[in-house]
Amino acid sequence: MTDVQERLRSQMTRAQAGKLKRLSREAYQPRQFEENLTQAEALRRIGALEAEIALADSF
Repeated sequence: MTDVQERLRSQMTRAQAGKLKRLSREAYQPRQFEENLTQAEALRRIGALEAEIALADSF
């Protein structure tokens, strides 16, 4: 499998993109959203943003 095929296969899903875009706006960090992330990177950023939002909501 070529690098391009691997990259396409592992791109973030449409659901991940929507969730990441929403969370990045909610956390006032629009740079956390990028169009061409892998599924793994999207999961990492989603988790980090959810944790940050939960922390902010706890105050």
